[in-house]
Order: sequence, then structure tokens, then C-alpha cells
Amino acid sequence: MPIDPARAQLIQRLPKVELHLHIEGSLEPEMMFSLAGKHGIALPYASVEAVRAAYNFHDLQSFLDLYYAGCAVLRDRQDFYALAMAYFTRAHADNVVHAELFFDPQTHTARGIPMEVVFSGLRDAMDDAHRRYGITSELILCFLRHLSEEDAFATLEAAMPFRSDFIGVGLDSGERGNPPAKFARVFAKARSLGLRLVAHAGEEGPAAYIVDALDVLAVERIDHGVRCDEDPALVARLVRDRIPLTVCPLSNLKLCVVKDLRQHNFARLLRQGVAVTINSDDPAYFGGYIGENYRAIAEALDLSAAELTLVAENAARAAFMPATAKAGLLTKIRTVATR
Repeated sequence: MPIDPARAQLIQRLPKVELHLHIEGSLEPEMMFSLAGKHGIALPYASVEAVRAAYNFHDLQSFLDLYYAGCAVLRDRQDFYALAMAYFTRAHADNVVHAELFFDPQTHTARGIPMEVVFSGLRDAMDDAHRRYGITSELILCFLRHLSEEDAFATLEAAMPFRSDFIGVGLDSGERGNPPAKFARVFAKARSLGLRLVAHAGEEGPAAYIVDALDVLAVERIDHGVRCDEDPALVARLVRDRIPLTVCPLSNLKLCVVKDLRQHNFARLLRQGVAVTINSDDPAYFGGYIGENYRAIAEALDLSAAELTLVAENAARAAFMPATAKAGLLTKIRTVATR
């Protein structure tokens, strides 16, 4: 049954932190067509409706094929600005106050787009979002795991002139057959440079990939991580060490990680003490931004007001924010929750 008005209002009012958002995955079909027209790119779809009809994924790879095709319309600094600014406008409507954006430079440099174009366009939007909406944000550079570690090293090196523009590195793209250990050396290098470390693990890959992301890559957060409960010892470790999971409910549903949100393990993990958070992943493709993810999982699993507040607090604690800003945000969350 639908969530009651009080919880719906709480979800809207809660100051939110988004920790798992692929900025390229916020490319709505309308913008895809607009940018394709701007650059004279022929899309394999006749209309916006035809693009949306293609969003019928059966697994991660079927989504990635469309995702990478959509990225082809992103060509210049203004394109990346428009993409990110559209996301921030929607995030502001959901009361997001801090966002850590994943981006995939290899997707763009492989098409001949200079690294500087990607960074400058995204940074322009981040600065504008802070001025307009008060949203703080950071960039996390993700390596595409279906490519080689050598390619990841080259990407990291190419990004170093922009070191002040990104806070960390991550690992995304197809998980099957691409274990975390494949990128052990490049993550060690990133760590030596003072970068924060995260990685996708345990979405389609097994719980063992989560363990390897923690032990081999030394990451601080696990992106997705929903298969952790295949290993009770791992769940106990996540609880003990307060390792956050950046869970994306509607993504899990759309990519058939779960068949029904009522079967999702989010509430069970939360009630065991795992620091789960709610995020939108690739919202243009998966049917909802962060507010809709909160509402959908709250309705499916009957999350209480206290549990929803805890989820928001988990995200604030997991963010790569200065300690003073984090403390202030936690105070705001608790204030909103007690109104």
C-alpha cells in the first residue's frame, strides 16, 4: 500500500546526500535528442518515446550498451554543463544538499573528447549549482572495469592536471568477469595520491567481489553491495566496520537484480546494522531520481520514519565531506526528523 502522507512528507523534507550517481546516466531522452540535433548525430531511435521503450533491460550489460550509445551526444563543454545542471535542478527538487558524482572519462576520451572538456563542463555546473541551490558536490573518476588496468593507469595520468577537480576514484561498468583484483595496482597508485576509493561490487558479481574490493583495493565504500548477504561473515564485517553500501533500489529492480522491490534485502540489512544508503544510480534510465528511490523502497518494505532518517544519516556520515560540514548536516537531518 502507498506510504502515508507523514512519511512522504518526511522523505521530501529530509536533507539528502547522493553517493551513487553516474552523471552520464542522468541523460534524459529529450536532452539526448536535443544534443544529437545540435551535433548532427543520427540516433538509432525515431523519437523520445522509442528511446524510452528501449529501457527494458534484462541485465547490466543490456543497459550499458544503450548507456554508452547515449554518451555519444556529449561533445563539448556546454553539453557536459547542461547534463550536470539538469541533474542538479532535479536533485534540488528532491532536497539533495550534497552529491558525489561518478563520471566515466574513458567513455569520452575514446571518442576523442579531451579530458579538459569533461572536467570543465562538469565543474561549471557544480559551481553554478552551489551558487543557485547551495548544493555542494564532488567528482569521483571511475575506471571502466571491462577495459584493462593499463588503460585505467593512462586515464589516471591524463587526469592528474585536474587533480584538484576530483576527490576520488571508483570502478564501474560490467562486473562479470572483471574482479576488483584486476585493478589492484591502479587503486594503490590512486591511494598514494591521496584520492578516496570506492568500487562497484556485489551487484551482479558475488559477495567475494565485495571482500576483494575491501581487502585488495582498500575501498572506503561499496557501491551496490546487495549480494553481501551471501556471506554472513561479510555482513558482520560491514556492521562492525561501518562500511557504507550505496544501494540503488530502482536500478536493482530495472536490471533484474531483484524481481520485486518487496524482495529487496535493503530493510533486512538496515535492521542488522549495515550502513545502507539510498541513491539513484542512472536515473534517466531506471525510472527515478533519489526522491523516487526513497519513496519506492519505503513503500515496498514499509520503512519507518526512524529508519528513513537513519538512512539519510548513513549517507551523511559516508560522504567525503569536511567534518564540520558533516556534523552540521547531521544536525539538520535530526532537526527535520523531529518536527
